[in-house]
Amino acid sequence: MIKHIPNIITSLNLLCGCVAIMFAMSGELVTASFFAFLGIFFDFFDGLAARLLNASTKVGLELDSLADMVTSGVVPGFVMVQLLSYATTGNYLNINELFADNGWNESMMQFLPFIGLLIVVASAYRLAKFNVDTRQTTSFIGLPTPANTLLILSLPLILAYQHTDAVVTIILNQWLLIGLTVLSCVLLNAEIPLFALKFKKWDFKSNAIRYVFLLICAVTLFFFHFLAIPLIILLYILLSLFWKEK
Repeated sequence: MIKHIPNIITSLNLLCGCVAIMFAMSGELVTASFFAFLGIFFDFFDGLAARLLNASTKVGLELDSLADMVTSGVVPGFVMVQLLSYATTGNYLNINELFADNGWNESMMQFLPFIGLLIVVASAYRLAKFNVDTRQTTSFIGLPTPANTLLILSLPLILAYQHTDAVVTIILNQWLLIGLTVLSCVLLNAEIPLFALKFKKWDFKSNAIRYVFLLICAVTLFFFHFLAIPLIILLYILLSLFWKEK
């Protein structure tokens, strides 16, 4: 029974991702974001559980990748589609209305939101590379899909809970969203070495970068709330580039 615990946790990640997709396509982006965040929480602890219980299996590794594809690949792509739709039309995407009899006679700008699906493709490619890349056993090459998901899903949360005219103007700028889509696709597959939040030991010396990063994250989240998430992702990249672990 013990050997199945990590896979059960991974399955919870997958279920959270499926629920998040349902809410995202209904335009309930805040609820979708919270379910995706819960899925990422399970994603962090399935690997930890596998190491602590010495229950790592090949099936578990494959299941983890498939779950990540849903929660940290499909969900952020669909959320970006909805954000782009709202930015360009003032409404969340409704497939039935889009492909109605008169849909094709309207401006092609209504199809612009589908650019967000590039995140799904880039995430799939990043996960496929991760599965065969022997360099990524203790660190990452390119932005991990959960980190990219946190970045994308922070946007609807900022809009909902830290709503100001400036925030709305910036986040719901269609060109900024397109630029962020392209940037996330690039970062996911860039040859950039990034540290992983994996603790093999708990001493400060071998985990200095992790403890410093987590401390800054806690302080930043306390003061800036959801606005802190994009800053944290930027900090994660900068720390990885300039702080070389010994």
